[in-house]
Amino acid sequence: MEYMFEAGFLGTRAPFFMDSVTLIVALLPLLVGFAITAARRSSYSLHAVLQTVIFIISFIVIGYFEYGIRLGGGFERFALQSSLSPTLLKTLLVVHIAIATLTLLLWIWVILRALISYKRAKLPGSDSLQHTALGKRLFLGIILTTLSGIGVYITLFIL
Repeated sequence: MEYMFEAGFLGTRAPFFMDSVTLIVALLPLLVGFAITAARRSSYSLHAVLQTVIFIISFIVIGYFEYGIRLGGGFERFALQSSLSPTLLKTLLVVHIAIATLTLLLWIWVILRALISYKRAKLPGSDSLQHTALGKRLFLGIILTTLSGIGVYITLFIL
């Protein structure tokens, strides 16, 4: 696992694993947007498969990220490289964690509700409006998670 801490590929002070995770997080809204487009085109099976695959990959990426942070000495070690104050960095991190955690919990909720609605033959159907409303909130959470994650990356490894 030494490769995780070699120089990253984005040209910053970040290690390889952090560049990898950041790239995936940056692409997440585009991937989810593609899955949403499938639903809008009435390709509901494709939508369900894409959303499930994207969720599973995201969950694996979170595990990879957490492993890298723990193995790499924790947030504090990476924060030492930044020119910004530790208080500001911790504040940004807490905001990012709060957004990401709420988004992950909402994502789990949306998937579970969709499975239940589908099994009851209400999706697509009578539960579609509620699913769409939850999906819009989830997509906003994913965008905010991406933006806050990129913000943490910039403050730790660029500034």
